[in-house]
Amino acid sequence: MAKKYGMIHDNNLCIGCQACNVACRSENQIPESVYRLQVWVKQEEYPNGSLGYEYHRQSCVQCENTPCVSVCPTKASYVNDEGIVLVDVDLCVGCLYCVAACPYQARYVHPVTKAPDKCTFCHESRLARGEEPACVTVCPTDALIFGDLNDPKSKINKALSERVTYRQKESLGTQPKMFIVPNHKGGIRS
Repeated sequence: MAKKYGMIHDNNLCIGCQACNVACRSENQIPESVYRLQVWVKQEEYPNGSLGYEYHRQSCVQCENTPCVSVCPTKASYVNDEGIVLVDVDLCVGCLYCVAACPYQARYVHPVTKAPDKCTFCHESRLARGEEPACVTVCPTDALIFGDLNDPKSKINKALSERVTYRQKESLGTQPKMFIVPNHKGGIRS
């Protein structure tokens, strides 16, 4: 069976340190003016009156039902055999339909190639060498879990069976392969 990669971002373990962002930039030679990955930090007041922080990972969520791929007139945006959404720069004509179609605002125009770019789970480098994405390997709190969703014994499937998760904008039918463990701080106490 083919691999189908996915990731979990645990909002309870994330500390907003941006190590994932720095590792992504370094691994993928991302210019300073753009990003494939960011963690947005927002202060929240919880129902119990305490203050805390919410951490939102902003990156491609690797949809199964891909709006960005379906609008591409040249097939430059495509999904590979492992379920990773990629962009073939040589086929891209720069129409930017994929950028407009992404409901997660995860694509940007690379200032050097002038083609749309986005998170690829480090497909071109680390996955090709059998390693996990750079963001996963540097996370100091293990807030990121990566793995094969088609392997019932994988770390990601074990975590999905043990933790409550949700996926952003599920109602759109995009079927993201980025799962989020919601922040449980400030919850209702019995």
